[in-house]
Amino acid sequence: MTLQEITDADFETEVLGADVPVLVEFWAQWCGPCHQIAPALAKIADERAGALRVVKVNSDENPITSSRYRVMGLPTMLVFRDGVPVHELRGARPKAALDRELDHALAG
Repeated sequence: MTLQEITDADFETEVLGADVPVLVEFWAQWCGPCHQIAPALAKIADERAGALRVVKVNSDENPITSSRYRVMGLPTMLVFRDGVPVHELRGARPKAALDRELDHALAG
């Protein structure tokens, strides 16, 4: 599965207005670790379809959203619930670690 690209223009509608929690990956084309975790994020999107939406924002092309959420390094992932960021993950990690952190973030 290819993750949906979200832009500054549609972030509010697609993420803040979503009816399920959303994991947003802030990434850039030049970011090696971002490409490393892409397959894990795609698998998580498939496995958690309906309960969690996984999208990505290109930080270079969408500086307003990246700045708004103080994204300083890539990849940065934010979990939004009811339009509010509730958990932040920085840096690449294995899928098992992502799953553990997501379970924790989504439980509360």
